[in-house]
Amino acid sequence: MTTGRRRAAAGGALAGVLALLLGPAPGAAAEEGTGTAPGGALVMVLDSSGSMADPVGGAGTGGRTRMAAARDAIGTVVDGLPDGHPTGLRVYGADKASGCDDTRLARPVAPLDRAGLKAAVAALAPKGDTPIGLSLRKAAEDLPRPSPGAPATRTILLVSDGEDTCGTPKPCEVAAELARQGVGLRIDTVGFQVAGRARAELECVAEAGNGRYYDAPDADALARQLQRAARLSADGYRLRGTPVRGTPARTGAPGLAPGQYLDTIGPGETRYYATELDADSTAHFAATAVPQPGAAVDTVDKLTTAVVWISSIGDEGSCDTRSEIFHQDEGAVPLTSAVARIPTQKRYSACDRPGRYWLTVERASKPGSDAARWPVELLLSVEKPLPAGTVPAQSESEYGAGGPKAVLPAGEPRDVRGGTGFNDAREIGTGIYRDRLLPAQTRWYKVPVGWGQQLRYDVEFGNEPTVTGLVGPVHSYGGTEVYTPAREPVGRGTGVFDSQTLYTGKPARLRMGTVPVAWTNRYEPNRNVTAVHLPGSHYIAVTLGADAARIARDPEIGFVLRVRVVGEAKAGPEHHARVLTSEEAAQRGESGPGADTGAAGGAGWSGTTALAVGGGALLLLAGVVLGVRPGRGRAR
Repeated sequence: MTTGRRRAAAGGALAGVLALLLGPAPGAAAEEGTGTAPGGALVMVLDSSGSMADPVGGAGTGGRTRMAAARDAIGTVVDGLPDGHPTGLRVYGADKASGCDDTRLARPVAPLDRAGLKAAVAALAPKGDTPIGLSLRKAAEDLPRPSPGAPATRTILLVSDGEDTCGTPKPCEVAAELARQGVGLRIDTVGFQVAGRARAELECVAEAGNGRYYDAPDADALARQLQRAARLSADGYRLRGTPVRGTPARTGAPGLAPGQYLDTIGPGETRYYATELDADSTAHFAATAVPQPGAAVDTVDKLTTAVVWISSIGDEGSCDTRSEIFHQDEGAVPLTSAVARIPTQKRYSACDRPGRYWLTVERASKPGSDAARWPVELLLSVEKPLPAGTVPAQSESEYGAGGPKAVLPAGEPRDVRGGTGFNDAREIGTGIYRDRLLPAQTRWYKVPVGWGQQLRYDVEFGNEPTVTGLVGPVHSYGGTEVYTPAREPVGRGTGVFDSQTLYTGKPARLRMGTVPVAWTNRYEPNRNVTAVHLPGSHYIAVTLGADAARIARDPEIGFVLRVRVVGEAKAGPEHHARVLTSEEAAQRGESGPGADTGAAGGAGWSGTTALAVGGGALLLLAGVVLGVRPGRGRAR
């Protein structure tokens, strides 16, 4: 994959009334989910061949050997891993002066034992050959097999200062073989003071193994890159849902009731699912593909979702379809596409009819992109129509007070830690927050937004120290996206906000937001307005490009999030709905009048938000609303 090319795109508890609008699909009962999947497992494969006894070289090293530097780096890594994260250590070249079978498991993959791992590394004395291919194959056997239907990242982290000296099995071929065997396996490689064929081989292993290559020209870089690779393994997207297996065509497609599900999808595949809908309810369907962070992708690799109906003569028709692309080619990040069946106001469409519909997910990839199967998290929900006689407020198609020039909170930021995805997103409110993230990583937050309110925020990447010796212009990107409670991305293509910015280690800023939440927005022609028709948790995702690993000196890169919930929450979607009190908003999990603090002094938790944080489980809607059909307009 060619790096450096950038094509940046320009661009919960639900409210009380909404809770009354939600219900199961006719004749269907929701299935029980499997819970949140754990963060996977890690086995480090450490080179202990004779060359690791060579001095590191360079000023200030004091003649320290490469193995001594590796001991220090692995000690730093295990100190930074989460408690209990399954971690093991395999070594090669440590027991014989020569021999291509010289590989052994020094510490089994088990809940993190920091002292045991450090002791195992301390006992190594470099002496032998470099059987990388065999060690990779054995390392895959060291990792626990994933639970059925609960894919999680299993990482092999290879650290080497040279190329394979045994010739067979060939490391790149082994990596490709392992990558084809299942979902969730990645092989990251760290080249310690390598060049030429050795570096090319390690890059090949990482690319074939759905992982990333990290270059470590010195001891400091070795510690930094090892930390990044290990933490990326431990902090992967926490998937959740009931296992389901979609079919390649309508025949035999599994029936879905409202709920959350897990499946997998390969390049070029389409997965079909079925559901029963009445004539009046809105059905939301979202699919989130979770490739290995930083895996090879093309700018236009895409995930497409659709709601499909069948005519009386058997032809397929699309009620709604939506494609999402990566908009960059540095490496994979979670990708969400969402659609919905929204009944038209005058009930003229074939998609207004009750009966069976099909939900589809399609993955399209360019040659050279990641060929592994991706876990895909599906979310289906049904929104009942408004009660008879309800007159909703007019749509809100303008950004107004929440536009690019909105005044955001000022003051000292509060430290937070974002989640790994939709399921464990960190709840925040109006205020200023400081967090850090790894290259190729995405951090997630959720913000309660009620009827009549809108979300507005800035992401500010700080001035980070950069590595020395950079040759030529090296740059990456910082990105953000905002999702509605239905998980529809609304930030790209607005012409008002930008979802990506160039990142070079210097300060950079992104502005993002939504229009006010209004029930009638579902009939607007602009999809970035159409989506914003449900109150509840809106999701903020912040991403740093994979190539930032070549730029920043610190393992993680800091950023500040300035968030403002604009406006006052209303009691419902009605035209003359009253404004909620702070206490009522807190009970509903929304931002009350106190949330809109305007400018200075808004840092930290507002009183309303602090109450909402402990509010218990969230009810999530899935999907994006329909593209507007002719004749849609504002409600009168």
